[in-house]
Amino acid sequence: MSPSSTEKPGAHCQSPEATAEKIAAPAEESWPTKDFGLIPIPKRLQYNPIKPFHFGIFLNASFGFASTFTVANLYYCQPLLIEFSKSFDVTYEGVSRIPTLLQAGYLVGLLLISPLGDLVRRRQLVLLLVATSTTLTIGLAVTKNLRVFETLSFLIGVANVTPQILMPLAADLAPPERRASALSVVLSGLMLGVLIARVLAGVIGNFTTWRAVYYMSIGVQSLVLIGAYLMLPDYPCKNRDLTYFQILFSMAKYAVTEPLVIQVAVINIASSACFTSFWVTLTFLLGGPPYYYSTLKIGLFGLVGMLGVFVVPFSGRLIDRLVPWYATLIATSLLLVCQAVQTAAGGINVAAVIIACFGLDVARQSQQVSMTTRVLSISSAARACLNAIVILSLFIGHVTGTSVGTYVFVQHGWRACSLLMLALQVFQILVLLLRGPHCPRKRWFGYEGGLEARKRVVLEREKLRCGEGEKVEHDPEAQMEAPMQNGEGLQSDDTS
Repeated sequence: MSPSSTEKPGAHCQSPEATAEKIAAPAEESWPTKDFGLIPIPKRLQYNPIKPFHFGIFLNASFGFASTFTVANLYYCQPLLIEFSKSFDVTYEGVSRIPTLLQAGYLVGLLLISPLGDLVRRRQLVLLLVATSTTLTIGLAVTKNLRVFETLSFLIGVANVTPQILMPLAADLAPPERRASALSVVLSGLMLGVLIARVLAGVIGNFTTWRAVYYMSIGVQSLVLIGAYLMLPDYPCKNRDLTYFQILFSMAKYAVTEPLVIQVAVINIASSACFTSFWVTLTFLLGGPPYYYSTLKIGLFGLVGMLGVFVVPFSGRLIDRLVPWYATLIATSLLLVCQAVQTAAGGINVAAVIIACFGLDVARQSQQVSMTTRVLSISSAARACLNAIVILSLFIGHVTGTSVGTYVFVQHGWRACSLLMLALQVFQILVLLLRGPHCPRKRWFGYEGGLEARKRVVLEREKLRCGEGEKVEHDPEAQMEAPMQNGEGLQSDDTS
């Protein structure tokens, strides 16, 4: 992936936005003014390479809101399973397939739909996904047939990957110095949706019928759809010369040939397993000796986790000031400390559980933001594919943590389960330390490029080197737009 021999010195110092505009299409091309060739795009949202769209706090927050109430569709059903069994007149086993079908559909969507973010215009894709999900939810609210409900649940899972389109788009729209902050807001919205869905469904389902939950979901998703039409800027497709299957192949290639992607995926699987295991087994811990808490009291611990979600956007600002490797190291170390507190006193004193609830949540989300920032820096032309790999590793960790954590807790007790998770936290740090903060992209191990932690200092060095016409190899942030600056996108990765 070397630059052209005719490239002028300092070419690598072009801004990502300016370079992307040149790569995207010839200057004389006219940009779309309608969605799907029918619906006019508001003029202020139409793509203009001369005047890039401003990605402000309000738009960033709207991305988080959309993520919250789209991902919530996957979790509304969980507190309502007993009501489903009564309404459809089946056993608990008969309705237990519904959460599984939602997650299975989500997995299919991650694999087959989210990579489209690197191939098509994201505004149209988001509008189509939200409209599809809203329409399918109408079916959930009115059907009286369990098989229809299950089929619609699977399809909603497939269409429910809007946050995975918005996250790479936020990385594209946000300036590099605010990228981690922008991603942290979207990720916080995602995690808030997971938590708030259970609360809303439980409360509404307790006082009314379960169908009211899905009527509420229709209304909220309609607001998201209207908001997306009025606020989501149009952005050109980034790989118009590639086919859908080439995009899928490129995702598979990144997953097995990129050292940084593999390192982050391994850490993500272990970290997600620990986090999920903690929350799944927390019910068993607090419901048994010495606590014997009621379901209501156990549910209140979710509010502690929700508080942690609101703190994460502030940690994103700190991550923006550091080289992402160091932010990951700090977050992973905090995970280790909180897990150690839980291991030492989680089954003895409730204060330890509260500390673990809050600390694990903040540290886990901060770790996720810093790792996602690093991975999305590999190629601006492949951010949807790269993000899909990260989320797939998260999904694998969820499944592993749920099954392994539950088995160890039931068979060997809370401390054995916590010790296993503590060992996995140590494993994450060891994997992270295999590659230094400025290790070259294609190098599997090493600490070349130094140990500088401050992003500002690294970027100043990059400017000095660019002024001398020298290409920088070591700084991950300097490599952020490297494929695009070299005039290469996914096409070059596939044909190299």
